Amino acid sequence: MALITSQPKNPIFYNHFTTLYSSIPQFNRSILNFGPFSKNAKNIKICNFNSKSRTFHLKNNPFNYNPQILAKSNVAIGEATLEQPEEVPLKHRKIFLSNVEVKREREVLFGRKWNSLDIGTFGIVLSMHLLCLFAPFNFNWAAFWVAVALYVITGLFGITLSFHRNLSHRSFKLPKWLEYFCAYCGVLALQGNPIDWVSTHRYHHQFCDSEKDPHSPIEGFWFSHMTWLFDTISIAERCGEPTNVGDLEKQSFYRFIRSTYMVHPFTMGVLLYAIGGFPFLVWGMGVRAVWVYHITWFVNSACHVWGKQSWNTRDLSKNNWWVALLSFGEGWHNNHHAFEYSARHGLEWWEIDMTWYLVKFLQAIGLATEVKVPSESQKLKMAFNNNDVVAT
Repeated sequence: MALITSQPKNPIFYNHFTTLYSSIPQFNRSILNFGPFSKNAKNIKICNFNSKSRTFHLKNNPFNYNPQILAKSNVAIGEATLEQPEEVPLKHRKIFLSNVEVKREREVLFGRKWNSLDIGTFGIVLSMHLLCLFAPFNFNWAAFWVAVALYVITGLFGITLSFHRNLSHRSFKLPKWLEYFCAYCGVLALQGNPIDWVSTHRYHHQFCDSEKDPHSPIEGFWFSHMTWLFDTISIAERCGEPTNVGDLEKQSFYRFIRSTYMVHPFTMGVLLYAIGGFPFLVWGMGVRAVWVYHITWFVNSACHVWGKQSWNTRDLSKNNWWVALLSFGEGWHNNHHAFEYSARHGLEWWEIDMTWYLVKFLQAIGLATEVKVPSESQKLKMAFNNNDVVAT
């Protein structure tokens, strides 16, 4: 999501051939004898170099170079032979209770320059969390149920149904009026405009758990969970400009939302305050936004760290039941990465997927069409050869 909006190669170890591996002397410098390489080898007393001399190569040596003879010679004259150093594999820190290794710990909060977009995003996230501190002192049941209702409207209709399954993956089609309505619900979730959100998510699938992934736990759990949001430059550096959302950019509705994005959640905050005062603002904006924030972020972090893999996706995606319950079915993340075009994420009968149930309802009343689900042959291609389920 977007609110407003290598590893170096192993060092090369060189072979040091004792006296033979040395830099060419400068002008008028002398090289004293190389030691006896064989009984027939001749010693070189002095070799003078001048500006017209050519580079000295081993193949031009008057004696035959043989590493085994050289080693024996070094021992004979009391020199210690140099052994080839062995490469030691790097050991990476593992995330708690998982086998996921943090290969590149990325520091976002300190030691870098922040641009205005980073500061704005951080300010919004921080202000919503600070607003939650007032929740215990401003509780009433009306405010609580407003928060629950907006959790469903912005989380289910807005993020999971619209931003994710409809706009990002085109898993089904909706009438334009309904598509725009659901997308507007997602705007009120305060997770960014549809164009930026969809672009980041498509890049995530394109470069999943690689160096170009916008938010992978291989750079740290908290990076994949939330701190990546505050480093907007890194996404452009990894993936380039957002050229993967042409289908949305050509629609004037989404361009309008992008250019006026902050007006819409701010207006909702004003309305909540006007209707129910500070308690409605605290619970309807602060508590509800933070709740939906972390549920969405757990899909990026927890579902790439803890859970089970039912399909051979060759990435870190996991099926996580508790994230699925909180996120209206998004936690069946390994299923989703195996069949990202599918409108159904809970592929087993016991995998509760509230977003899929809503899609089925819309299909039943004729509002959702061209609903995509994986076929049996597609499932067979993604299955593990031994039909095992991998747990981490």
